[in-house]
Amino acid sequence: MKYIYQAKDKAGNKQSGVIEATTRDAALEILSNNNLFPLEMNEVDEKSTSAVMNKKIFVFERISMKDVAMFSRQLAIMIDSNVPPAEAIEALGDQTKNAAFKNKIYRIAKDIRGGVRLSKALSQYPNVFSVFYINMIKSGEVSGNLPTILEKVTDHLESEYEIRSKIMGAMMYPAVILVIFILIFIVIMIFVIPNLVAVLRGTGQDLPIATKIVIGVSDFFVGYWYLVIFGIISIAGLAVYLPRTVMGKNIFDKISLRIPIIGPFLKNLYLARFAENFSTLISAGIPINEALEVVSNLVGNDVYRDAILSAKEKVVKGERVSRVFGQNQDIISPLFIQMVAVGEQTGKLDSSLMNVVRFYKREATIFVDSISSIIEPILIIALALMVGFLVAAVLLPIYKISTTIQQ
Repeated sequence: MKYIYQAKDKAGNKQSGVIEATTRDAALEILSNNNLFPLEMNEVDEKSTSAVMNKKIFVFERISMKDVAMFSRQLAIMIDSNVPPAEAIEALGDQTKNAAFKNKIYRIAKDIRGGVRLSKALSQYPNVFSVFYINMIKSGEVSGNLPTILEKVTDHLESEYEIRSKIMGAMMYPAVILVIFILIFIVIMIFVIPNLVAVLRGTGQDLPIATKIVIGVSDFFVGYWYLVIFGIISIAGLAVYLPRTVMGKNIFDKISLRIPIIGPFLKNLYLARFAENFSTLISAGIPINEALEVVSNLVGNDVYRDAILSAKEKVVKGERVSRVFGQNQDIISPLFIQMVAVGEQTGKLDSSLMNVVRFYKREATIFVDSISSIIEPILIIALALMVGFLVAAVLLPIYKISTTIQQ
């Protein structure tokens, strides 16, 4: 341990510094042996200093769903092989490449060695381990079947990661093309068109409407470039910040479900997520009302969250799940309601819900694959139309000039 001290020597002169010793008494003895009389001594809080350093180091490191899924799968195997949880987690920390995740894993292992339950240790990192994850671990601890529960959690995480990766992959290409499209347009408006405008205006002839439009846009970009930059930054900022606010997210969630083509796809996606989480929690032995409360925060849409919480209140009063969801057919499909009713009648609600999950995920995959193949030609056509319009706006007056000269 390190101690910061202030002391006086025999001559009465003050000294200060840092001394390292195993205990406070040992530090005082070292000062005494050096003919120093301590005035003040405080232990250096190395943990808080380390925490600050760790925040600086790990601030740019992101712990992905894939990292958590891999951790869960390996932990399940090791615990099933009778390796003590603390040792298993430390071993996983040794082989984890993500520095931020490694740091958290070591802390979890340390807490477990100190007598803290696994679920409690994991719950200290809600940004890494969701409410769903913690509830599943609690269920595994109570039932004594932690390896099986971890396997179910891992299957769920991998399924979520797969569908999310497909959606992100499908959106990446059009996003890149759109950015390139905008950049090309701005470059043409600011650097290319102004040079041609001087030539065209010098002819003194009446310009076509298309050319006047292009010149007007170009003049705006050149004369008010700061407004263009401000507008782009504002739109980007709103797109990122607004959905993170309570009001903005609520509005976005409602509107997104009403967008043609996209709305039905999102409904299928949310229903698949709801059904999978709900089924996994029920199969782990968690009561239906508790499972509904946990799932409400995992669906990712405020409209569904409110509907699920409302359903939970009615289920607590004794109503059947299928009957409650039947009152929300605008966001919950008849197929989903029917499968829940079948599950209630047969006593196999979890397996019925998983059949729903498979159906909706298949539908989502088909949609993502088809939309990817549709977006590409649409973007190409849009880019061609833009280029064609610009070329026509520039070439038409030039063609008129050449025909006038020939005459």
